[in-house]
This record gives sequence, structure tokens and C-alpha cells, in this order.
Amino acid sequence: MENLNTRLLSLDILRGLTIISMIIVNDPGSWDHVYAPLLHADWNGLTPTDYVFPTFIFIVGVSIVLSLTKQSERGLDRNQLVKKVLWRSLKIYLVGIFLWLWPSFNFSSIRWVGVLPRIALVFMICAFLFLYTKRKVQVIIASVILVLYWLVMKYLPLPTIGMPDLSEPGKNWANYIDQLYLPGFLWKKTWDPEGILSSFPAVASGLLGMMAGFILVSKADLKDKLLKLFLMAGILLVLGDVFQYLMPINKSLWSSSFVLMTGGISCLLLALFVYWVDIKGHVTRFKMARVFGTNAIFAYTLAGIFYTFFYSKKLWGFSLSATFVEQAINIGVAPKLASLLYALLYVLIIWIPTHQLYKRKIFIKL
Repeated sequence: MENLNTRLLSLDILRGLTIISMIIVNDPGSWDHVYAPLLHADWNGLTPTDYVFPTFIFIVGVSIVLSLTKQSERGLDRNQLVKKVLWRSLKIYLVGIFLWLWPSFNFSSIRWVGVLPRIALVFMICAFLFLYTKRKVQVIIASVILVLYWLVMKYLPLPTIGMPDLSEPGKNWANYIDQLYLPGFLWKKTWDPEGILSSFPAVASGLLGMMAGFILVSKADLKDKLLKLFLMAGILLVLGDVFQYLMPINKSLWSSSFVLMTGGISCLLLALFVYWVDIKGHVTRFKMARVFGTNAIFAYTLAGIFYTFFYSKKLWGFSLSATFVEQAINIGVAPKLASLLYALLYVLIIWIPTHQLYKRKIFIKL
């Protein structure tokens, strides 16, 4: 649990908006009726939905710097912090496995990777890098990851296949390594978007967040920090735009250009919220997002658990989500709008218990 007064409001709000976005895109009323911007790109390319997860990973990086710096100032030594990092990483990972197994707990088709497992991995590696390396080394590591990933994915020949082809899912090293070494259920049958190889550039996304975090904990005044965040965002966006000609923007592969582009957007959003919230003081209009942001993993987990009760037919004999969409269509609501309205209603349902925790100043930090 944490004291609310020690938290950065703009970061809480951005984190909360990210969780709200995750729930909306993960929980439509019907997958047959979804607006195109609320779907991931089929392969190469970007939709607004593709920005959501990397933004959360970026925020993880920012939070590492803020949190571990604060804990170091309170007197915790590195060994104590390492133990806390390992324990938290394990808890987040296990919650991710629990959500996959829920409610049938069929261990024969377990998925060992996923959203929360990737968050756990990125958090652990980035936190260790924060504790054991200097900022310049972290920049070098992020750069090396992105360059090596590009070279391997684009130019290293595949056994029995030959040169990689990033225009389709089946001819790349991420697919090849997942097939050989990733046990259990694979989201795309032969590979997983949260698989082994793409986890390396995901760490780079976390490291970019750490660079923004270092700006926020610096001794510069808030306006100088804001200018540096905008500058960092601009540099990343330019690099991402240039790099897409070397390696296509691809969320499933977490391509190097994807890291740079989404890192730029994430940094830009952070700068905007620092301006709106921390400088201009526009807090009350983002209260709902703040509620989600202070208990982000709890809200995400609750949405995953409640999914069974609202989507499955086993409990009630009918699907609550499907019934909502059908009834809305029957009274003249467009199918895609009906599906979106359900998703927004589901956000409200998850907000109710999350708000109760917020009111009681209970902040669950796995």
C-alpha cells in the first residue's frame, strides 16, 4: 500500500487512461462488431489500439525510476530493493498465469507468456538495470537491443527457410524461436505476440520509460522537465519514422520502429499530462482515470476475472454481453456502437470496486 500524496498525479492519470483503454479494447460486447481503431493491426502497421500496451510498458519504466529512487532515499539498500523487485515480478507473473487458467484451471493448455508476464519480465530486467548500471549504459543497452533486433530479424537467414520476410507472420526469427523453445499454448498457434524474442525490444520500451523517469526526478524545475520530455518525444518520433523504412512498424513483433514510435507517443502523452495536471492543475476532470491509475494491476485483473461472469453462457445460461448487444441492436443501435457501449459499461462496472479501494486509500501494489 502507498501514500497517495507521494504519487505523481500525471503518471497516475496516464496509467489509468491506459488501463481504461485496455479494458475497452479487450472487452467489447461482441468481437463481430468492433470499430477498426479498436482492433490491432493484422500485421504491419499501427492502429490506436496498438499504442495501449507499449504505453503501459513505458509507464512501468518511468515508475521504476520514481519508485526505486524514492525507496533508496528512504534508506533501503540495493539488496533489499533486489528482493522487493524479485518478489513483485513473481507476483505479477503469477497473477498473469492465474488469469489465463481462470476459471477452468486446465494446466494442459497453459500459456506461459502474455500481458502480465511481459510486464513482470520488463519490470524485473529494467529494475535490475536501474540498480546495477548507470543511465548512459542503459541508453547503450536499449540502442544495442534495437539495432541487433533489426539486424537479426531482417538479415539473419533462417534454417530451412532462408532470408526472413517481415511482410508475413511465418518467416521470421520470433516465429521460429517460439515454435522451438516456447512451451504450452501459443496465441497464434505457431508463435506468440508476447513470445521470447520480442521480449527483448519490449525491455527497450521500458528503458525509454526510464529515460523519461530520470528527467522527472532531476533537480530541474517542472517547466524545464516538460521541455526535455517534449524534446525526447520529438527525437523518438523522428527516429521511429525513419526506422520504419529499415524495419516495418509491427506490434506483434514489437519491432524496433514500433518501440521508437510508441515510445515517442508515450513520452508525448506524459509531457502533455505533466502540463495539464501538474502545471495547470486539471485534476478533477481526470478523477476516474486517477482511480484506475492508483490500482492499475488490480483493475486489469478484476476485468479478467469478471470476463467469465459477463461473457460465458455457463453461469447464467446466456451471455450477458451478447444479450446487451442484441437488445441494443433490436432498439435501433448500430451493432458496432452497441458493442462499444457495452465495453464502456464494463469499464464502469470495474470502476465501482476500484473506486471503493480509492476512497479507503487502499492501493494494492503487487
